[in-house]
Amino acid sequence: MRFNICLLTILTAMLFASAGHASGEFPAYGKASWYGSYHHGKKTASGEKFDMHELTAAHKFLPFGTLLKVVNLKNGKEVIVMINDRGPFSKKRIIDLSRAAAEKIGLIERGIARVRVDVLSLPDGSGYDL
Repeated sequence: MRFNICLLTILTAMLFASAGHASGEFPAYGKASWYGSYHHGKKTASGEKFDMHELTAAHKFLPFGTLLKVVNLKNGKEVIVMINDRGPFSKKRIIDLSRAAAEKIGLIERGIARVRVDVLSLPDGSGYDL
């Protein structure tokens, strides 16, 4: 099972990397969800331990270390997060937020919200073109 998830992550990253994302794809609009205690303390795809109290997120293809602004379109609340994990693994969602990030934008109770995602900065040397 773990091997399948890793393989899926690698293939997804390769697919999006080869697609040559242009700056026109951000801001991105879609649904966000969150994850917390079940994953707390476990390794993320970047190798860091997941801390549900930090302002982090999982994204399908953006490089680890990317800073994003996520805005809840229903209430206008926003949060800045750093990408340190891969996901979400649902085609209906564009980002998974840590519990702390989800709290900042009022996402905890409903679990899912429509958001706008803006790229604020990419890590040095990522070679990623926005």
